[in-house]
Amino acid sequence: MSWYALDDPNDPRLDDLARQFQLHPLHIEDCRSNNERLKAEGTDNYLFLILKFIQAVEDGDLSFGNLFLFVGGDYLITIRDVSCKSDEILQRAIKAGPEEKPSRLLYLIMDSIVDSYFVSIDHSDDRIDDLQDSVLDNPSPQILENLFEQKRKLIELRRVLVNLRDACMSLQRESGSIINPELYPFFRDVYDHSLRLLDMVETLRDLLNNTFDVYLSSVANRTNQVMKVLTVLSTVALPALVISGIYGMNLKGLPFLESDHGTEIVVGAMVASTAMVLWMLKRFGWL
Repeated sequence: MSWYALDDPNDPRLDDLARQFQLHPLHIEDCRSNNERLKAEGTDNYLFLILKFIQAVEDGDLSFGNLFLFVGGDYLITIRDVSCKSDEILQRAIKAGPEEKPSRLLYLIMDSIVDSYFVSIDHSDDRIDDLQDSVLDNPSPQILENLFEQKRKLIELRRVLVNLRDACMSLQRESGSIINPELYPFFRDVYDHSLRLLDMVETLRDLLNNTFDVYLSSVANRTNQVMKVLTVLSTVALPALVISGIYGMNLKGLPFLESDHGTEIVVGAMVASTAMVLWMLKRFGWL
């Protein structure tokens, strides 16, 4: 078995391999395109796959690397994206050695890629738990921004995982000319893992939507508390404002207007009316 590992889709050796193994020009074009979706296609002589795996990024953003594979009966061609700096996804296949059949190496590579998604989803799960606690303690615009960021990641994950599920299903329909029938249970296991990943993403999306609802409820409750305080303060100050307004009109004949202790009496009336309003609010349970 021959394994040709290229680190750049634009490598001229890919054109030589295409002529040697009669690779379809559209598949070569897909390798050199940056916007192709994850997929698996079969021909009479080989299988062509575009796989996406999660690359580790320092700032926590979700980034996918592309891996293109041509799997024949006695050869394997892997082309990594230029942005890919690590061969971690290929390590299990490399350790298996060249004595393994190409279809077996394909399974090892796909299983490693699926495992990389579990790590990312576990990280998203922990992040959503932290956001739920933060929403309850101190909802803020920064929390809302983080919620939208997590939602964007889950949407992107779901889009990729749906294509991964379809690709795994396509491999199960392979006639057996490339993939050994004894490996079908292993590919079904990868398919089951892809379904499990989709279920986990859907669960996280539901949790995230619930977190959005909690955030909106928390903000609404804080607004209601502020309005309640302002309303109580306005109600408490209302009697004093009425009394001061009446005596501020300089009308003749008002009680205590000519008294030597008029100021003290009016201030006392304000204090007494304010105290009565506070007592009424307390009695009605509004304070």
